[in-house]
Amino acid sequence: MFGLFKKDPVKKLERQYLKLMEEAMRIQRSGDIKSYSAKVAEAEEIQKRIDELKGSS
Repeated sequence: MFGLFKKDPVKKLERQYLKLMEEAMRIQRSGDIKSYSAKVAEAEEIQKRIDELKGSS
């Protein structure tokens, strides 16, 4: 009952991952491949954390 209002860290990370991927797409379309690669790498780190959290559950 008390866990009802507890925030799910996986959902927060998934939203953050999607936001980063959208930013990466916009950067790629502007032609800045170096920044695109950095954003994708950042998003991949978040995806790894998501996978770890889902695996431990």
